This record gives sequence, structure tokens and C-alpha cells, in this order.
Amino acid sequence: VQLQASGGGLVQAGGSLRLSCAASGQTFSNYRMGWFRQAPGKEHEFVAGISWTGTSTYYAGSVKGRFTISRNSAKNTVYLQMNSLEPEDTAVYYCAATYNTSWSRDAMPFWGKGTQVTVSS
Repeated sequence: VQLQASGGGLVQAGGSLRLSCAASGQTFSNYRMGWFRQAPGKEHEFVAGISWTGTSTYYAGSVKGRFTISRNSAKNTVYLQMNSLEPEDTAVYYCAATYNTSWSRDAMPFWGKGTQVTVSS
């Protein structure tokens, strides 16, 4: 499956952004979809994940209550709505797909190119 992320940008603290990730090449519903991020000098960090059907969602503690992941199977797209953004959310955000049950970085065989999110204070 091929993944294309978009929607990043520069926003002030407290603002919102919505990231999109369009999938192509394989049956979208076969994959659990996740968002990861990598800040300068840091490792990839799991941000949010969503199940094959979209009925189950998973979040890192640092974003729970502020970020919402969703998927639209008709559009083969997964979204990450980010509200109440903080400077600490500044990172390159990546979408990833897996048929595994783990959300670890190594369990995600398919990755899109990242999109930069910068939150100014």
C-alpha cells in the first residue's frame, strides 16, 4: 500500500490542524492505520492508531484528549485532527499502515513521507 500524508503547517500554540493520509494500491480496510511523529533529535513516537473497522482507537498519553484519529473507507483516507496544539507537538508526522496488532514502529511495514507540523509559542 502507498501512503501520502498532507496537511502540515505552521500554527500558533492553542491552534488546530488536520492531517490527512491517502492510501492506494491495496484494500484499505485490510490495514490498521497509525500516525507517528519524529521531533528533531528524537526517535519516532507513536501518536495515534485506528483499527481496521475504525471502531477502536489508540492514543499516546501526551495527545489523548487533544488529538482524534478517524478513517473514511470510501475515500481510503485516515485523518488526524489535532487541537490545542503545543510547541512540544512540533515534529514531522508520518502515517503508517500495518496488518499486525502491535503499534510499535518496527511492526509498521508501510510508511508515507512525512508532513511537517510546527507549533509556535
